[in-house]
Amino acid sequence: MKFMKLGSRPDSFQTEGDNVRYVATELASDITVCVGDVKFYLHKFPLLSKSTLLQRVAVTTNEDNSDEVRIPDIPGGPSAFEICAKFCYGMIVILNAYNVLAARCAAEYLGMHETVEKGNLIYKIDIFLSLSIFRSWKDSIIILQTTKFLLPMSEELKLISHCIDSLSSKASVDVSKVDWSYSYNRKKLPEENGNDPSRSDVRKLKTVPEDWWLEDLCELEIDLYKRVIMNIKAKGAVSNEVIGEALRAYASRRLPGFSKGAIQSDDAVKCRLIVDTIVWLLPAEKGSISCSFLLRLLKVVIFLDSGEMAKQELVNRIAQQLEEASVNDLLIQAPEGEAALFDVDIVQSIVGEFLIRDQSAEIEQQYEFQEMRKPGILSVASELMVAKLIDGYLAEISRDPDLPSPKFVDLAEMISPNFRPSHDGLYRAIDMYLKEHPGITKSERKRICRLMDCKKLSLDACMHAVQNERLPLRVVVQVLFFEQVRAAASSGSSTPDLPKSIKDLNNPSHESSRSATTNTEEDWDAVATAEELKALKGVLAALRFGNRRENEKNGSDKAAINKVKGLLKSKIFTKLWSSKGGHGENSGSDSSESPVSGNVVEVKSTPSRSRRNSVS
Repeated sequence: MKFMKLGSRPDSFQTEGDNVRYVATELASDITVCVGDVKFYLHKFPLLSKSTLLQRVAVTTNEDNSDEVRIPDIPGGPSAFEICAKFCYGMIVILNAYNVLAARCAAEYLGMHETVEKGNLIYKIDIFLSLSIFRSWKDSIIILQTTKFLLPMSEELKLISHCIDSLSSKASVDVSKVDWSYSYNRKKLPEENGNDPSRSDVRKLKTVPEDWWLEDLCELEIDLYKRVIMNIKAKGAVSNEVIGEALRAYASRRLPGFSKGAIQSDDAVKCRLIVDTIVWLLPAEKGSISCSFLLRLLKVVIFLDSGEMAKQELVNRIAQQLEEASVNDLLIQAPEGEAALFDVDIVQSIVGEFLIRDQSAEIEQQYEFQEMRKPGILSVASELMVAKLIDGYLAEISRDPDLPSPKFVDLAEMISPNFRPSHDGLYRAIDMYLKEHPGITKSERKRICRLMDCKKLSLDACMHAVQNERLPLRVVVQVLFFEQVRAAASSGSSTPDLPKSIKDLNNPSHESSRSATTNTEEDWDAVATAEELKALKGVLAALRFGNRRENEKNGSDKAAINKVKGLLKSKIFTKLWSSKGGHGENSGSDSSESPVSGNVVEVKSTPSRSRRNSVS
């Protein structure tokens, strides 16, 4: 039994150790309430007059001749019960955002309704919530942070719903009516501190940004955050761009390592839930989220193995705005267990979806001659940007020594020739691949080089290519030929009559030896030596200026010169410059069987650009 000293008044609970609470009064306690491992020595009358639960329990204890009551599952535990007990004794109870929800749930559990006594605890707490807590941005967030320990009662009492509606309503208010005090995470400006009358209007002059609320909501757990964002979206007052920025902020705050595309957390289940929820909340409108953010999400989805649904959704979204991506964004690590460094397959999926949307847009445009172009339809500019992006990506992944040549070629071939007005980027990628993979076969080298159209190389790229010992002879000859044509056009001189020379070289009555015409196609696919490159330049220069001895003056090795001349006399060289061979997707292809046409020399020259791009 616990007693109060004579003359004292019960204005608070007394403690004895960690597990005993009692009211100091002159009356002996007649009921012991056990809440968890804490015992409260109290009196029946003040408790039973306000709680229907304790009224029922008291009857049971009387029948058992016991004064001990156990209520182990009361919401909020001992601290919440103590608040309710203090109210029953008429003591001063201090409520705030941190304890009011627990007190409200405990009062509901104890049945402290108006039907038991007017002005009971539930009534008073509800007034406090309506007039104070739900009107405060900060307090509403704090309450939501405490709800996970008070489920399911806090949900059944609609306390969570009220908080969510309060937050979403405030976030949807016109920013001209927003006071900075809403956001409790914001650091005050220096001029907002102090009581200087001359600065009383500083806060009014500061413009409140539309996304003032997003950092505060990052304090919420993902399930509550999802409900708040859904409510904000449903009200329709906040733009999709702000919603997208809010999702980006939440991912950055809640997913450690998100910016690097690899989660640094042991709780994979929780991280997977966060990522899946963010993907589900993404606004449908194109441009509401940056492509960089979408690709980071994709990296995390792959890293966490979140499933095909989330992955495909992100692939579709990224394809809508692929032109906004950077090469670094596309460098997605390959799944664990694969030899290659990068996941080229997922990039191919994105590009494939991009091309499908592009084709769909073209079909749609055919039936919309009278309508304005709809947002989201891919423009020519976006197609060119994607081609440049993929060429840059190819150059980066070509550094991977374990990248198979078919994957390199397949991705490069996905881009239409119409998307590549210049092949400098593609040439750089090809050259990098050849450099990093010197052991590939002749057929692989040939297939890779056929991707490139020599007519679309800039002067800088041509200068690099004609000295490139990694390229097959056929490619070097093509580059030299178009370089000569361009040089002739720019200087105003006549175009070299190469077709007639080639016809002469293939004429059986020509004075050259027959052995020179028996070279096989393997000679053209072989890598050129430094001497052969020098000889090729000399031979073509001689053809241009009509000087047959030009190539002999350059000091080239005679064996190299003879080999080059022999190759130029072969039938394969004829196919290289056939009229159809120069008009295909890739002029590097030698698949055309058309005879040589005199029109081949009419290739239009490309004026050298003022901007010189590095190709090595």
